[in-house]
Amino acid sequence: MPSPTNDALQRLARAARRRRADLGLALNDANAKAAGTSKGTWQRVEKGQSIRETNYVKIDRLLQWAPGSCINVLESGEPVPADRIAEAPALQKSPLPPEVLDAEARDIVQLALIATAKGTSVEEIREMSERVVRDLRERGLI
Repeated sequence: MPSPTNDALQRLARAARRRRADLGLALNDANAKAAGTSKGTWQRVEKGQSIRETNYVKIDRLLQWAPGSCINVLESGEPVPADRIAEAPALQKSPLPPEVLDAEARDIVQLALIATAKGTSVEEIREMSERVVRDLRERGLI
Protein backbone atom coordinates (compact mmCIF):
# COMPACT_ATOMS: atom_id res chain seq x y z
CA MET A 1 0.00 0.00 0.00
CA PRO A 2 1.42 3.42 -0.88
CA SER A 3 1.78 5.98 1.91
CA PRO A 4 -1.65 7.40 2.73
CA THR A 5 -2.26 11.07 2.05
CA ASN A 6 -3.01 13.51 4.86
CA ASP A 7 -6.64 13.68 3.66
CA ALA A 8 -6.92 9.89 3.84
CA LEU A 9 -5.42 9.82 7.33
CA GLN A 10 -7.84 12.53 8.49
CA ARG A 11 -10.78 10.59 6.99
CA LEU A 12 -9.71 7.49 8.94
CA ALA A 13 -9.23 9.57 12.11
CA ARG A 14 -12.79 10.91 11.88
CA ALA A 15 -14.24 7.46 11.20
CA ALA A 16 -12.25 5.91 14.08
CA ARG A 17 -13.29 8.61 16.58
CA ARG A 18 -16.92 8.28 15.50
CA ARG A 19 -16.83 4.48 15.80
CA ARG A 20 -15.17 4.62 19.23
CA ALA A 21 -17.88 7.01 20.40
CA ASP A 22 -20.63 4.78 18.94
CA LEU A 23 -19.18 1.77 20.79
CA GLY A 24 -18.63 3.74 23.99
CA LEU A 25 -14.98 2.67 24.15
CA ALA A 26 -12.50 4.44 26.37
CA LEU A 27 -9.20 5.24 24.68
CA ASN A 28 -7.12 3.42 27.26
CA ASP A 29 -4.35 0.86 27.58
CA ALA A 30 -6.70 -1.99 28.54
CA ASN A 31 -8.85 -1.67 25.42
CA ALA A 32 -5.81 -1.23 23.18
CA LYS A 33 -4.07 -4.24 24.72
CA ALA A 34 -7.19 -6.38 24.24
CA ALA A 35 -6.89 -5.70 20.51
CA GLY A 36 -3.16 -6.43 20.47
CA THR A 37 -1.98 -2.86 19.99
CA SER A 38 -0.85 0.05 22.12
CA LYS A 39 -2.77 3.11 23.22
CA GLY A 40 -0.15 5.19 21.39
CA THR A 41 -0.88 3.47 18.08
CA TRP A 42 -4.61 3.97 18.58
CA GLN A 43 -4.04 7.64 19.44
CA ARG A 44 -1.95 8.10 16.29
CA VAL A 45 -4.86 6.84 14.18
CA GLU A 46 -7.32 9.18 15.90
CA LYS A 47 -4.92 12.11 15.43
CA GLY A 48 -4.65 11.42 11.69
CA GLN A 49 -1.07 10.17 11.85
CA SER A 50 0.30 7.20 9.98
CA ILE A 51 1.02 3.84 11.58
CA ARG A 52 2.59 0.66 10.26
CA GLU A 53 0.34 -1.05 7.74
CA THR A 54 0.35 -4.25 9.80
CA ASN A 55 -1.29 -2.40 12.71
CA TYR A 56 -4.42 -1.44 10.78
CA VAL A 57 -5.92 -4.92 11.24
CA LYS A 58 -5.52 -4.45 15.02
CA ILE A 59 -7.37 -1.14 14.82
CA ASP A 60 -10.07 -2.90 12.76
CA ARG A 61 -10.47 -5.47 15.54
CA LEU A 62 -10.45 -2.81 18.24
CA LEU A 63 -13.23 -0.86 16.50
CA GLN A 64 -15.14 -4.05 15.68
CA TRP A 65 -14.73 -3.50 11.97
CA ALA A 66 -14.23 -6.23 9.39
CA PRO A 67 -10.57 -6.88 8.53
CA GLY A 68 -9.41 -4.45 5.86
CA SER A 69 -11.80 -1.66 6.89
CA CYS A 70 -9.07 0.83 7.88
CA ILE A 71 -7.31 0.30 4.56
CA ASN A 72 -10.66 0.67 2.79
CA VAL A 73 -11.24 4.04 4.51
CA LEU A 74 -7.72 5.17 3.56
CA GLU A 75 -8.60 4.32 -0.05
CA SER A 76 -11.79 6.44 0.07
CA GLY A 77 -14.11 3.58 1.01
CA GLU A 78 -16.19 2.94 4.09
CA PRO A 79 -15.51 0.74 7.10
CA VAL A 80 -17.63 -2.38 7.47
CA PRO A 81 -18.82 -3.29 10.96
CA ALA A 82 -17.78 -6.87 11.76
CA ASP A 83 -21.41 -7.89 12.28
CA ARG A 84 -22.16 -6.93 8.65
CA ILE A 85 -19.40 -8.89 6.89
CA ALA A 86 -21.95 -11.07 5.09
CA GLU A 87 -23.52 -7.93 3.57
CA ALA A 88 -20.20 -6.57 2.25
CA PRO A 89 -19.60 -7.72 -1.33
CA ALA A 90 -16.20 -5.96 -1.47
CA LEU A 91 -14.85 -8.13 1.34
CA GLN A 92 -14.46 -11.63 -0.01
CA LYS A 93 -13.24 -14.73 1.70
CA SER A 94 -10.66 -16.86 -0.02
CA PRO A 95 -12.11 -19.59 -2.25
CA LEU A 96 -9.51 -21.98 -0.81
CA PRO A 97 -10.62 -24.30 1.97
CA PRO A 98 -9.40 -23.34 5.47
CA GLU A 99 -7.12 -26.36 5.72
CA VAL A 100 -5.31 -25.32 2.51
CA LEU A 101 -4.90 -21.75 3.80
CA ASP A 102 -3.58 -23.11 7.10
CA ALA A 103 -1.09 -25.38 5.33
CA GLU A 104 0.14 -22.56 3.08
CA ALA A 105 0.59 -20.20 6.04
CA ARG A 106 2.40 -22.94 7.98
CA ASP A 107 4.77 -23.57 5.05
CA ILE A 108 5.56 -19.87 4.66
CA VAL A 109 6.35 -19.49 8.37
CA GLN A 110 8.50 -22.61 8.39
CA LEU A 111 10.52 -21.49 5.37
CA ALA A 112 11.03 -18.04 6.91
CA LEU A 113 12.18 -19.55 10.20
CA ILE A 114 14.52 -22.01 8.52
CA ALA A 115 16.08 -19.15 6.54
CA THR A 116 16.48 -16.77 9.48
CA ALA A 117 16.44 -18.60 12.83
CA LYS A 118 19.66 -20.61 12.98
CA GLY A 119 19.73 -23.13 15.79
CA THR A 120 15.93 -23.41 16.01
CA SER A 121 14.85 -27.01 16.42
CA VAL A 122 12.34 -28.70 14.11
CA GLU A 123 9.87 -28.91 17.01
CA GLU A 124 10.26 -25.19 17.80
CA ILE A 125 9.66 -24.32 14.15
CA ARG A 126 6.57 -26.55 14.08
CA GLU A 127 5.21 -24.95 17.29
CA MET A 128 5.84 -21.40 16.02
CA SER A 129 4.18 -22.07 12.67
CA GLU A 130 1.13 -23.59 14.41
CA ARG A 131 0.91 -20.53 16.69
CA VAL A 132 1.12 -18.14 13.74
CA VAL A 133 -1.63 -20.01 11.86
CA ARG A 134 -3.82 -19.98 15.00
CA ASP A 135 -3.22 -16.22 15.49
CA LEU A 136 -3.96 -15.45 11.84
CA ARG A 137 -7.19 -17.44 12.01
CA GLU A 138 -8.27 -15.73 15.27
CA ARG A 139 -7.68 -12.33 13.66
CA GLY A 140 -9.74 -13.21 10.63
CA LEU A 141 -6.83 -13.02 8.22
CA ILE A 142 -7.13 -16.61 7.01
